[in-house]
Amino acid sequence: MSRRIAGILAGLAVAAGLLAAEPARAEVRVQYAAPERFTDAENRFGSGQPLRVTLAELTRIFQDLAARRLRPGERLDITVRDIDLAGFVRSGFSAPTGLRVVTDATPPRIRLAYALHRGGRIVAQGEETVTDPNVLLTANPRFSTGGLYYERAILRDWFARRFPETPGDR
Repeated sequence: MSRRIAGILAGLAVAAGLLAAEPARAEVRVQYAAPERFTDAENRFGSGQPLRVTLAELTRIFQDLAARRLRPGERLDITVRDIDLAGFVRSGFSAPTGLRVVTDATPPRIRLAYALHRGGRIVAQGEETVTDPNVLLTANPRFSTGGLYYERAILRDWFARRFPETPGDR
């Protein structure tokens, strides 16, 4: 075998060893059941984010939160059944195309089903509505990046309750 081929094979072996040594990451699969029927996932007056942008942002939020909470090798399947964004759209007053007004009476609500898989087995599952009537007291949009900060806040708290970190998990 030539030196060149031997060098290539040695390099591939080292790369394969590095990949095998890296722990498996947690995986999140997010599905949206009939999103066109969601209570309030987009601004129907034409302003604000369209439905596809809202769903993409929520998927990113689920992935970010799962990366912090789940163990390597775990898989979390989430099916979002309904979304009611924080606040309500008020048109014709401050802005001609609609303005989202958030009050303590209009917290976000996300109805979802989930299943946590570990080692090929389901270790936790359920269906619930994630909401927090006190979200205006606990979430501060000034210190948040991206949109959907009230939704991110309730999902962050839900992840912390459902998937608590324990010492030695990581």
